[in-house]
Amino acid sequence: MGPKKTRALIDAFLDMVAAERGGAKNTLQAYARDLADYAEILAGLGRGPLEATTEDIREALAQFSARGLKASSSARKLSAIRQLHRFLVADGLRADDPAAIVEGPRRGRPLPKILAAAEVDRLLAVAQEGLDDEARPARERLRALRTACLIELLYASGLRVSELVGLPKSVARGSEPLIRVRGKGGRERLAPVSARAREMVAAFRAALEKTAPGLAAGPWLFPSEEGGHLTRQAFARDLKTAAAAAGLPAARVSPHVLRHAFASHLLQNGADLRVVQELLGHADVATTQIYTHVLDERMKAMVRDLHPLAEE
Repeated sequence: MGPKKTRALIDAFLDMVAAERGGAKNTLQAYARDLADYAEILAGLGRGPLEATTEDIREALAQFSARGLKASSSARKLSAIRQLHRFLVADGLRADDPAAIVEGPRRGRPLPKILAAAEVDRLLAVAQEGLDDEARPARERLRALRTACLIELLYASGLRVSELVGLPKSVARGSEPLIRVRGKGGRERLAPVSARAREMVAAFRAALEKTAPGLAAGPWLFPSEEGGHLTRQAFARDLKTAAAAAGLPAARVSPHVLRHAFASHLLQNGADLRVVQELLGHADVATTQIYTHVLDERMKAMVRDLHPLAEE
């Protein structure tokens, strides 16, 4: 099989992912890179995806490992290869699936960085200090209020940082405890917003309209002076500054860590894993199961404290 035919098969697979699964741009680009690497190895073996054998796929994994790729990166590439071959079988282009019995590289399950509830409380408290100090310059107060509002809203909702900074200003007008969010792949879901987070949003918008009415007139909840909405990088920098002020190591705090805290603290307090899956916008509950270490600890504590034969 020539390279043009291989490229056409991969393009057809990517078109299917985009059309039927609503694959995000970054996801499609990652699949394209991984499958291009696979196609290059197959070409070196004198074959294409329609002729590839199970041993060819194992050889590809061996070459990925020889390049120094981490097990997690090789596992991601194998996932793309498996999906490509399932697509070829489903479209009737192959009768067999050579990737079906290939085992992925062994890898440990990395646990997400977690902040304790008390640490999040301290971060929120410090971020909100001095917001009513009229001696502070208006622009400085506005930026501090924006940071405090973002932290409060992120911890209350569990949004991805891209979803958070890209919220429309219409969010500020609602009073419901849920907001509609468009996440990965264009999928919509409902995310929770606490009463305190709504109060912070209202306070920020009021200050924005007073201090920078031109920015407030735009479509974004968190507009940027450079145009468009606040960037993820700008919020991440402000968050680390707030973390340092709260006495938390900057390396332990990021927007994604607050999203992890949202999920972990819900599970610690008894939330169902599938409910948390929906709130996080995970398409597969397996993605959410990274948090099961929280459930494991809760079950151990339950047995220790409640089982009649537990040691005193």
